[in-house]
Amino acid sequence: MKSMTGYAKKQCVINGKNIIIEIKTLNSKQMDCNVKMPSLYRSKELEIRSMINRLERGKIDFTLTEEASVESNATLNTELATARYNAMMQLANQLTHEQANTIVMNNLFNQSDIWNAEQANELSEEDWNALAKTINEAINEVDQFRIHEGQILRQDFVKHVDLIEQKLQQIPQYEAERIDTAKERIRKYMIDFEVKNVDENRFEQEIIYYLEKLDITEEKVRLQKHINYFRETMNNEEGSGKKLGFIAQEMGREINTTGSKANHVAIQQLVVEMKDELEKIKEQLGNIL
Repeated sequence: MKSMTGYAKKQCVINGKNIIIEIKTLNSKQMDCNVKMPSLYRSKELEIRSMINRLERGKIDFTLTEEASVESNATLNTELATARYNAMMQLANQLTHEQANTIVMNNLFNQSDIWNAEQANELSEEDWNALAKTINEAINEVDQFRIHEGQILRQDFVKHVDLIEQKLQQIPQYEAERIDTAKERIRKYMIDFEVKNVDENRFEQEIIYYLEKLDITEEKVRLQKHINYFRETMNNEEGSGKKLGFIAQEMGREINTTGSKANHVAIQQLVVEMKDELEKIKEQLGNIL
């Protein structure tokens, strides 16, 4: 089981620049991939997207940024630097600013366009191989992150499913009392409405017919089967998020039907508690791959 939440950050050096690969993933019903990178790498976008597809599903933000390396080969554009220095000093002298020379020099050398760095027009095969290796490492790291998060969610699901099953198993202890309560309620109605000369055999037949409508045996059996199927799917299938969502819907249907037929305070309370546990499962299912 994997979560759709993941993160990784890796870097390598290409053309004298530090290349930083950052991948963030969140939950989404489909694959929604957003790729940001400088124009030099755009020719490789389709290949990069193909690599990212290994993550299968989710909202994925892929960012490639580059930073100048200390090893970067760059030369000073002397002509441009001199012209700017003279212009700034002329202004500084007009303003009679003290320490003008220091301020101008600090400002000048922080202007990136006075440095002529060697720029490649396209990636060499060697550079692409290095970049592809780094991207794959980042994707693998995201995948491991997702597995770790998935295990945490799995433990949470196990806890809530176990609680639903425990509450389901508590229902039978109230069913005998439920039948007696139903009989007494009907007898009370008959007394209140002064019904006389009751045929006991017919009365019992009506009770049986009434109780058949309130019978929850099938709902309990189906709910238990859905619980077992949820566990089996969770433990044995990858990419099971959508399937688990469908099973949870079926569990909710049986719980709701049980509540509508319960006709008993204690059983209805158990139904409410089961619904609460199921909602906690549903809240997290949207994040399962």
